[in-house]
Amino acid sequence: MNVALEIDKLVVHRGGRPVLHGISATVQAGTVTGLLGPSGSGKTTLMRAVVGVQKVHSGTVTVAGRPAGSPVLRNEVGYLTQDVSVYDDLTVRENARYFATLHGVPAASADQVVVDVGLGEAAGQLVSTLSGGQRSRASLACALVGSPSILVLDEPTVGQDPVLREELWQRFHELAAAGATLLVSSHVMDEAGRCDRLLLIREGRLIADDTPAAVRAAAGTDDLDQAFLRLIKASAAGDREA
Repeated sequence: MNVALEIDKLVVHRGGRPVLHGISATVQAGTVTGLLGPSGSGKTTLMRAVVGVQKVHSGTVTVAGRPAGSPVLRNEVGYLTQDVSVYDDLTVRENARYFATLHGVPAASADQVVVDVGLGEAAGQLVSTLSGGQRSRASLACALVGSPSILVLDEPTVGQDPVLREELWQRFHELAAAGATLLVSSHVMDEAGRCDRLLLIREGRLIADDTPAAVRAAAGTDDLDQAFLRLIKASAAGDREA
């Protein structure tokens, strides 16, 4: 398979202190890779580095064969942040069509993406009137509207009910099957099992990079919650011994 993302010895400092400590990983094209870790572990910082909006102290991030943040990647990379990134004074449909215009995409395609994220009935509502979960899906629609080949999604299912979460994950795998590459952060462990590969980070260090099945096997348990806890505890114990 082709490599879509390559992270090599990435070090990032924020606020005068290191938050990523020499992370190296590769993400294959056409896959869904989960990025998991405790709060404050560096997940969002790593995603920002992949998108090219994070200042890097050392190391490299290569996206589709180009340095992260290269102008040529603007239409190739879709980014969903944790914060809502749409206009409150526009409707869901108007937001999607606006971003479609930026990408040279027909309005009909924008309307379809709104339906795909489960907002068809709310397409005419102002974003300011939506619930938190709906606002997040409106942002997701705008990230998807240009049909990017690489999607970086930071906590895309937060605030969604179980049915919508299931539909969104089905959509993510459909996108991957069509050739897109997805890097998805989550703190919900049952979502880890939906990924093709997992990257687990703790305190800015990569402590697991493998398939869900291999992570379970390495931790000696079929429960991914327990597997992550065991890996995190083993990593913390190793740090104390060092």
